[in-house]
Amino acid sequence: MGKKRSPGRQFEWLWAAFAVSTFGTWLAFDAFTLIAILVLHVGPTGVSLLAAAGLTVGAAAAVPLGPWVEFRRKRPVMVAADLVRFAVLTSVPVAFVLGRLSLAQLLVVAVITAAADITFTAAGGAYLKTLVAPEHLLVANARFESTTWTATVLGPALGGAAIGLFGPVVTVLANAVSYLLSAAGIGAIGGGEPRPVRPADARPRAGAVLEGWRHILGHPALRPLFFNTVLVNGLIMASTPLLAVLMLGPLGFAPWQYLLGFALPCLGGLLGSRLARPLVARFGQRRMLLTAGTLRACWSVGLAFVGPGAGGLLLVVAVEFVLITCMGVFNPVFATYRLEQTATDRVTRTLSAWSVTAKASVAAMTALWGLLAGLTGPRTAIAVAGLLLLATPLLLPRAEPAAHPAREKVLGPG
Repeated sequence: MGKKRSPGRQFEWLWAAFAVSTFGTWLAFDAFTLIAILVLHVGPTGVSLLAAAGLTVGAAAAVPLGPWVEFRRKRPVMVAADLVRFAVLTSVPVAFVLGRLSLAQLLVVAVITAAADITFTAAGGAYLKTLVAPEHLLVANARFESTTWTATVLGPALGGAAIGLFGPVVTVLANAVSYLLSAAGIGAIGGGEPRPVRPADARPRAGAVLEGWRHILGHPALRPLFFNTVLVNGLIMASTPLLAVLMLGPLGFAPWQYLLGFALPCLGGLLGSRLARPLVARFGQRRMLLTAGTLRACWSVGLAFVGPGAGGLLLVVAVEFVLITCMGVFNPVFATYRLEQTATDRVTRTLSAWSVTAKASVAAMTALWGLLAGLTGPRTAIAVAGLLLLATPLLLPRAEPAAHPAREKVLGPG
């Protein structure tokens, strides 16, 4: 008999939980921004504060949670994170109905949600490594990736229709319910989960929160990947609002055209995630990590040349489609490689450190590129980000890291 190709029934429950919460998140895409503008009549400064503070403060709040989660069963932590997100998001429509909704509440909800997101992601990565056999990790990560891109295609369009019919608060409620359903799905996985063993000398200490970064920066392959992914994601995300300003402002595109240019290319993510496994099987993991990682940095500079009319829209769709296809291949290969290169006893802290840095960097670079666009114009700022992206493949690891037996040991004192 051949090898079983499915990750198993328990993974199916985890995948279903991930799918429903991901669709909920994309259904409520930019809901807080719309509520701030349309309901609370907040100006640009307040909207920017809401976007940046949620990521930055939420990331900082999640830092000490990594060591705490490391030696706890991951499934209850994931359920708790889902329930926290359900509770705080539900408070928004409740406050709206009572006429008590405020920008301060949105800020608090954004911070708590961001911290719970990071905690769930870190615990989920560690749980996946124990739930799925090593040979099925790439299949599992590719399914997560394809689900993400499917939700990205469908969610904003359906959410936009719901907002048009019922207002932006209803999508926040739908997102809250998606987390409740996710918690139920994770609870239905069943099976025992052994409690991680805490070494006798691994006492709680202030330095424990830094162990994730120590592991990443001390690992010869993860260190360049860390800087590469943080920079690539930050530069791409920093350019996104500037492209919206350019298309909806000087170039005169209608909102539906902008959304079409955003949604259609996400089909490339579906294509890339389906190609990831056969490409790795044929060319090898490290070659695909380097090739897809390099290709995904080559296209964004083309967005600086977008013009008005159908030709400009086609350019945006083409550039974004190729970019997202490359990301669809790279992301599951990268996620699998990162898990394989991280010992089970430190997965949670490593993923927490990675997520915290990524979210804080996106917030900082978005603010910085906003200032740059104010000085030079959005087209120039997009071009600068695209040119800097061309240099990021230099950070990709090119040699197999030497074996390091100590990496599989349980963390001791720092």
